[in-house]
Amino acid sequence: MASLFFPGALFMFPQAPGSVATPEAPPPVIDETVPPQSNNYVLGPDSETHPSVAAGKTFSFTLTDSKIFPGTTRTITVYIPAAYQGDKPACVYVGLDGLGFNAATVFDNLIAQHAMPITIAIGVSPGEVASASPPDNPRFDRSFEFDSRSDRLARYLLEEVLPEVERYPTSDGRAIKLSSNPNDRAIGGGSTGAIAAFTVAWERPDAFRRVFSAIGTYVGMRGGEQYYVLVRKTEPKPLRIFMQDGVHDEWPGGPEMGDWWMSNQTMHRALEFAGYDVRHVWGAGSHDGSQAASVFPEAMRWLWRDWPAAIPAGLPGNPVLKMILQAGEGWQLAADGCTPASGLAANPQGQVFYGSQGLTEISHTLSNGKPLACGQPAGTAAFAFGADGKLYRARAAGGVEIMAGPAKRSSTILARSLNIRSLTVRSNGDIYAVTRTRDAQGELWLIRPHTVPVRLDTRLKGGGGVALSPDGLWLFVAQSLSRAGLSYRVRSDGTLDARAPFYDFYVPAWADESGAAGIGMDRDGSAYVATAMGVQIFDRNGRVAAILPLPGNVAATSLCFGGRNFDTLFVAGGGKVYRRRLNVPGTAPWALPAKLPPWGAG
Repeated sequence: MASLFFPGALFMFPQAPGSVATPEAPPPVIDETVPPQSNNYVLGPDSETHPSVAAGKTFSFTLTDSKIFPGTTRTITVYIPAAYQGDKPACVYVGLDGLGFNAATVFDNLIAQHAMPITIAIGVSPGEVASASPPDNPRFDRSFEFDSRSDRLARYLLEEVLPEVERYPTSDGRAIKLSSNPNDRAIGGGSTGAIAAFTVAWERPDAFRRVFSAIGTYVGMRGGEQYYVLVRKTEPKPLRIFMQDGVHDEWPGGPEMGDWWMSNQTMHRALEFAGYDVRHVWGAGSHDGSQAASVFPEAMRWLWRDWPAAIPAGLPGNPVLKMILQAGEGWQLAADGCTPASGLAANPQGQVFYGSQGLTEISHTLSNGKPLACGQPAGTAAFAFGADGKLYRARAAGGVEIMAGPAKRSSTILARSLNIRSLTVRSNGDIYAVTRTRDAQGELWLIRPHTVPVRLDTRLKGGGGVALSPDGLWLFVAQSLSRAGLSYRVRSDGTLDARAPFYDFYVPAWADESGAAGIGMDRDGSAYVATAMGVQIFDRNGRVAAILPLPGNVAATSLCFGGRNFDTLFVAGGGKVYRRRLNVPGTAPWALPAKLPPWGAG
């Protein structure tokens, strides 16, 4: 036997009879030499002042009395380019930790060269909260504000900083007008300011789409290390990102947080895989801003290239997203003016209804293309349809009311004492229902006509959605107050066993729980769940394989499959209902059990 050696493993390949072993060629020599550390990066001409280029003006003010970051004080620095006339809104660049990288001079030069649009730059310092005994031991909010993986900083910029800047006049008395077009807005920073810039655009791509990230802290400070996975699993957003880092990057005050240099490379690889317009420049520097300052003009040229053309979302690299999404098919607004708590359900014809008074069909928009109005709330906690088209409505007064249809009178009321929050109906008419108890926890019940309801589980953490796998062999219950969803084996008599916290949800940084609600199943057995992060799509091993954010990154509160072929996903969130056609159709909850394709342990 001839053998081929790899580090840590032995692979044996049989030789042909009578063959003679020949010496193997020596392995190629791989040069793993790390270049010596150097932060001696030289600024180019675009970072220097020139007599022929008119210089912009800069002013600063102190911002206090924040509602989003209470008690903080910070400095806001505003750069107004010489070319700004005040007759129309200017593009915007937000610099975190202030206007670093010689930004004002760089913008003077690039705007004069028409290499970037007329842009007002706003430097935002991190907040500081004075103690009760100033100046002793103030609270520095930089890591809290910048490293946190939440939408709080984005809301602060949009709701407090930018409006405050527009209240000031320029030095020559012109009004400051900032563009609200996300394609006209860029944001950047270094270190903790870099991950903050990415987070703002990631959370609010409807507000910022161009990102400059220098020596970013994509490490375990406040969840930044989760971005590598989230980027890979989430449908690409319309962002453009320029990254810089050095092979010797590691902040001396935080090596326990992770490998800084490797984290930037990993982040870059995730962005490339996911389909983003991303560029990087790597160097030999440490956790230092000298290389970032030297490449800042190049980064701005690249980020603003082809402006005002809009930055599109890239094609996903995620194979699950590739499989389920239709090219060019995004979210469409189907209904507006909805209450967040009401659910969605489809009848056997694929018509989708919203829980308004009398139920409102929202399957189709009006002929003029405008979304439907949801109507007045019904006081219906949840509802579902059966295979015969009957409506099963969870009454506010308790129990399940079985009706001949959405507009017909009730015929039967079951389980009157149960406060049901979600339910699903099997093909044989069995009802699995989740109830809410007085302590906001939940219970799982099996309800059948002419029999006493059977309590299956008393340990649910909040009421959430409930759904059967397409083959009817497993039940999925989403716990809204937990990070885990439950899986049960369905026995032949409809009772359950083999309970496990099987489904592992992602939870946004601002939440303590998943907010998991409605569940839909597709033909292949994947589960689609409405959550605080949008629609999380689980494989049959209970893992999130893909995430579909809703417009504005609002939380999804309910969903179902509908349409004539059940190939359209309807999702409620933010007082609206969205719809989107998929390549993989869903299965109706009441459909006869269907055999699923083979599946492995993974």
